[in-house]
Amino acid sequence: MTTTASTTQSNPTPDTPSRAGRQGMGALTLGAIGIVYGDIGTSPLYTMKEVFAPHTGVPLDAHNLVGAVSVIFWALMLVVTLKYVILILRADNHGEGGGLALTAMAAQAVKDQPALRHALLLLGVFGATLFYGDSLITPAISVLGAMEGLELVTPALKPYVVTITVAILVGLFLVQRFGTAFVGRYFGPIIVLWFVMLGVMGVVHIAQQPAILAALNPLHAWSFLAERGWYLFAAVGAIVLALTGAEALYADMGHFGRKPIQLAWTGLVLPGLALNYLGQGALLMGDPAAIENPFYRLFPDALLLPALVLATLAAIIASQAVISGAYSMTKQAIQLGFLPRLTIRYTSAREMGQIYMPAVNWALLAGVIAAVLFFGSSSALAGAYGIAVTLTMMITTMLTYFVVRKAWQLPAPVAIGATAFFLAIDALLVAGCAVKFFDGGWFPLALGLLLFGVMSTWSRGRALLVQAIRRDGLELQSFIDGLDPRSLNRAERTAVYAVADPTTVPQALLHNLKHNQVLHVRNVILTVVFHEVPWIPMDRRVQVAPLGHGFWRVTLNFGFMNTPDVPAALELTQSHGLHIPVFETSYFLSREAVVPTPGGGMANWRERLFAAMTRNAGGVVEFFRLPSNAVVELGTRVQI
Repeated sequence: MTTTASTTQSNPTPDTPSRAGRQGMGALTLGAIGIVYGDIGTSPLYTMKEVFAPHTGVPLDAHNLVGAVSVIFWALMLVVTLKYVILILRADNHGEGGGLALTAMAAQAVKDQPALRHALLLLGVFGATLFYGDSLITPAISVLGAMEGLELVTPALKPYVVTITVAILVGLFLVQRFGTAFVGRYFGPIIVLWFVMLGVMGVVHIAQQPAILAALNPLHAWSFLAERGWYLFAAVGAIVLALTGAEALYADMGHFGRKPIQLAWTGLVLPGLALNYLGQGALLMGDPAAIENPFYRLFPDALLLPALVLATLAAIIASQAVISGAYSMTKQAIQLGFLPRLTIRYTSAREMGQIYMPAVNWALLAGVIAAVLFFGSSSALAGAYGIAVTLTMMITTMLTYFVVRKAWQLPAPVAIGATAFFLAIDALLVAGCAVKFFDGGWFPLALGLLLFGVMSTWSRGRALLVQAIRRDGLELQSFIDGLDPRSLNRAERTAVYAVADPTTVPQALLHNLKHNQVLHVRNVILTVVFHEVPWIPMDRRVQVAPLGHGFWRVTLNFGFMNTPDVPAALELTQSHGLHIPVFETSYFLSREAVVPTPGGGMANWRERLFAAMTRNAGGVVEFFRLPSNAVVELGTRVQI
């Protein structure tokens, strides 16, 4: 079954998950703390240590401690609080957030400019591919950073840190197939305890060295950056580690809503992070030797082991958040036409957002283990961390401009001024991470470019495939008008023919007539359209047009967050005068064998890649929830 993509606007409907109706603000806020903030919440494990690493050129003294903590604090205020929590969260696509949702909004805002719309789609897809680099590095650096605390418990465990990290990660990915529901209810309380612990330990050390509170003055941040000279970018590249996970605020908005995410940040997360960074600065003022691991040195020996256990749980939760995000991102990419179908398993009968994708899961596991073994420590991984995140932040800023200016119709000076301000900050962060390119920054960037090549090839290939089918096919209405129903055997059943182009005769129908010499009493020419909005209302789910001689054209409309359950959607045709009996219906699918041809289309290697992806695409039956005992697949060769 082939699908097409379109742009529409729609309003949330009864089949759209309702957050407010089922859960109170407290429950949603608790869930947001557990899922949204796990990534940024584990940044204190390694950020301060990296700021004063030898390669940054920042001397470890009281003056620079105040300056560095001041930069971290004001980065949290400007980038996370002002940009994301206050501004970006307002750019919701019918309640949904994230890179692809924002891309769809920006594309819709410039739909009357096809060239610009296409460019924004490609830009948004590239930003989405960078998320996968984050999905590899976050589990690796979070769990590895937590496990490095074992070295402080007893140095004898140092040789086993990597082995234990790999074992934990393997276990984490193995349980993904069971879904997150059975552990999700524990995420919030654990992370709440984590942030409370961060704040309490910070306060303890601030009380011992109150001079660190000078970091709240933004002038110290400015002075620290101005004094760095050519080492500015190296220092910024380390400080940006405190911001990783900021994109999750926006990406997970559809799960919790804007208000719970904002309440969680201002009420607990920001105070906990700020106090802990201030506390680490205060600790280093009094004991510079604690730079070996300033986070774990905050704790007295008696609390070191409990802190290690809690840090490990927080790291696992942070990892879970990006793994689940990778599943959701992949599903959206499939339904927007940028990836071939993959097996999607729904792990909850009540929550459609809880899915498991085996191919994505095992690919992520292989990549995460490779990252742990290749880099070997959180410090080495820090070199790879950041460039994908900061580029994604910059792309988000660029896409938001078109939403603010074109969709919201804000005055040009306001839109341009705000965009220029945040782009300047983003550019500094990207430049800071770019200096780490040869220290590992190439890793997520190379992965993103590779995936961008795959996704753009699939999108272009599908367009060429539809063009080829339209070029070589027969015009449907003329074919129907020329039929003589009396000369054909009619089967007393319903045949559903799934097509990408509803104006041409399905190849499966031609094969059925040629080989079986039979025509069904009811013939449905079915097209599934995925729109660039999260949800399509049930009253706009189906469109039916009679074509004569027992033929109907049916279009099913889904948003990129909807579950494409075709049989359930076809039941809605009853109100349009078309009865499709469940147990008397056969689904005829055309499986295209793509034949690359020289000249035109795409480069030969891209056509071969597209042909390979088409051969290995996931099953149509599972993806569209078709009854397997009622499906007939017929092959056809198509040249592109």
